Amino acid sequence: MSGILYLVATPIGNLEDISFRAIRILKEVDLIAAEDTRNSIKLLNHYEIKTSMTSYHEFNKYDKAHELVDKLLQGMNIALITDAGTPGISDPGEELVKQALNSGITVSPVPGACAAVNALIISGQNTRRFAFEAFLPGKKKEREEILQTLENETRTIIIYEAPHHLKELLDDLLKHLGNRNLTIVKEITKKHETVFKTNLEEAIAFYKEEEPRGEYVLVIEGKTFEELKKEAQLSWQEQSIKEHYEMYLKEGLESKEAMSKVAKDRGISKRDVYKEVAVK
Repeated sequence: MSGILYLVATPIGNLEDISFRAIRILKEVDLIAAEDTRNSIKLLNHYEIKTSMTSYHEFNKYDKAHELVDKLLQGMNIALITDAGTPGISDPGEELVKQALNSGITVSPVPGACAAVNALIISGQNTRRFAFEAFLPGKKKEREEILQTLENETRTIIIYEAPHHLKELLDDLLKHLGNRNLTIVKEITKKHETVFKTNLEEAIAFYKEEEPRGEYVLVIEGKTFEELKKEAQLSWQEQSIKEHYEMYLKEGLESKEAMSKVAKDRGISKRDVYKEVAVK
């Protein structure tokens, strides 16, 4: 019988934030696959966990995943841990999970800390719907494409950032999103934990005077439906009736529904819309 791959969440700062089950699993498995063994050894030593470790990170994730899956198929139980938080979230664990499941191996979570969720719940922003973007791409073209998709995002947006890139990120967000409200959270569960509720313009001004330090999570308000509706109204006012109608077709509406929407937007009859869009 094949072994089990456990995804074990570890503390994101305070070493006390680990479950009894996580400690037991880490002691009982045959092998721990760690993103950074030099970092993880501190946690293992703190809880007197003697299990052997192997390195599994972004630069060996494909080949090493094959090796780990072979060990699992031979019956070994393996625990996957990340530097901090829940493995598989914005880290190479995603690849190992895919390969394990494709090989029929049982994958089991051992829940615990997650920086994105903990930043969200203390942010004061809307928590019902959110979009997690992790770290934005470093390549300019990919980064621009992601930022453009976020311009009309109505869910709360969560982004990770390192201190040396924070100023650049804030500038990019202001350019694409406008002066949105946001909460900047850093050093969650650590001694210098900070929750800074502000807006993008104020944040940019603040970090011109204050050098960023620590690991950051940005929790950004989404665009309201009222804002989207107002923007859509402004856009069709510059269009012809036919262009207005075609805009709704592109959004997936049927012809009759699109004509009804155009008529309602403009305060005219559907007959007037039909005259303009009917094929002649």
